[in-house]
Amino acid sequence: MMVEFTKTTLGDCISTIIDYRGKTPKKLGGDWANEGYRAFSAKNIKTGQIVNPESIRYIDENLYKSWMKEEIKRGDIIITSEAPFGEIYYWDSDEKIVLSQRLFAIRCAVGYYSKFIYYSMASPSFQSELKNRATGTTVFGLRQPELLKCELEVPDYPTQVKIAAILSSLDDKIELNTRMNKVLEEIARALFHRWFVAFEFPNAEGKPYKSAGGKMVESEMGRVPEGWRVGTIGEIVKILGGSTPDTTNTLYWENGRNPFCTPKDLSALNSPIILDTERHITDGGVQSISSKQLPAGTLLLSSRAPVGYLAISSVPISVNQGFIAMICDENISNVYIIQWLRENMEIIEGRANGSTFQEISKRNFRTIPFLIPSTDVLTQYNSVVKPLYNHITTLTKEIALLSGLRDTLLPKLMNGEIEIGLTWS
Repeated sequence: MMVEFTKTTLGDCISTIIDYRGKTPKKLGGDWANEGYRAFSAKNIKTGQIVNPESIRYIDENLYKSWMKEEIKRGDIIITSEAPFGEIYYWDSDEKIVLSQRLFAIRCAVGYYSKFIYYSMASPSFQSELKNRATGTTVFGLRQPELLKCELEVPDYPTQVKIAAILSSLDDKIELNTRMNKVLEEIARALFHRWFVAFEFPNAEGKPYKSAGGKMVESEMGRVPEGWRVGTIGEIVKILGGSTPDTTNTLYWENGRNPFCTPKDLSALNSPIILDTERHITDGGVQSISSKQLPAGTLLLSSRAPVGYLAISSVPISVNQGFIAMICDENISNVYIIQWLRENMEIIEGRANGSTFQEISKRNFRTIPFLIPSTDVLTQYNSVVKPLYNHITTLTKEIALLSGLRDTLLPKLMNGEIEIGLTWS
């Protein structure tokens, strides 16, 4: 038996709107705190994700009570109204949070399953209507009345629950993989710090080198383990840059299949592995770039707007002018250098300059001092950490596969093209 979908508007599906667009708790005369209730703004919400966690601020309990007249509850749907608009997040927690600038939230009415409505709002048809209803010349924005006019196709409540369960199962696996990637990265980072900053790598007897009395000698970078030496990063890796093929030349872009990377591609990553890029160029486009196509395994550091995005490419890739690209060898490997970059990011950022935006040049980057460990210690490190990054790559590919499957199923489930069996639970 085919399930019927009824056309309705978002306004008919909701009972409550919590609107904080254009407002900030500081307008009440309070101030940000070091702890307390997290205050989200539009830059922290990306569909299905909390992003830029380092920018989340806090307010104390008194300010929270005076600000959040209507509290966010589990099952509410948070929406960005501008810069960017139309990003949505399903709040599946009992944590009390604060909505700040360019955000509002909706709560579904009886008879409408909030997780289903969330997925409906993430569907291509709904997002397309949002774009058509946006207003503004410089910055596109979303007004509440226009949002509420957006149309949805809604089945009966049990079917809403079943559809949401299918899509949630995919999202849950994506989230699990994402968390596992973070754990594996933290293990690699902690191991790097212990071995190459604290100098507590295993000695010949398997004991921590420095604590066990390993010999330390003076160097330009202070006391370091005997047998290690000081050089520069430019001596250790091959450093290359990139450029953008002429965007008016269709021979460089039309039907291009070669990944072309910009810092924006790295900003959206959920792991340090880049599998593909938003834009692609032709073979002619590749040849127009001085660095051509860089091999798989190339380590990328965004050198401007902003400085500091990092990723290892799993595929051959070309890059624009916003990168310092590094080709590493088997000994001082890309999985070692990516952790060295994280550990030394303050030094890297300190060498950036510029009036419009900060940028670190290849010249300034090449001369950063680099402590070169002994070959045997590097070999040990690589034997432990390379398998971690291999697993991160596997999990990242699985995330991409699951995300693609979810995005394919989403519109088909939402318009009734795929019938949901009665046994799904």
